[in-house]
Amino acid sequence: MPPQTVSDRQEQARLLLADRLSAPVDSLALVSDEPVSWSDASLGCPEEGMAYAQVITPGHRITFSYQGERYEVHTSRDDGAGPQLRMVSCEGGTSY
Repeated sequence: MPPQTVSDRQEQARLLLADRLSAPVDSLALVSDEPVSWSDASLGCPEEGMAYAQVITPGHRITFSYQGERYEVHTSRDDGAGPQLRMVSCEGGTSY
């Protein structure tokens, strides 16, 4: 079976997560990449004390597996029609 093709968005998410976990990039296995409409500009990962625009924000939930655990990276949309792609590593609704 040929290796799964990884998009630029997925590769950026993998790099962000590898940095957060201090893990080798190639040790993070892509599990899923699904489109999501976030309820606000926090991308589903609000930071305490921060205020966010209350607008539906299209993006993606990218899930990786590492050492038997699953980790998510939440993104904004990256279709070139709006602001630059934003990403947060998110566990339990908190950004890292």
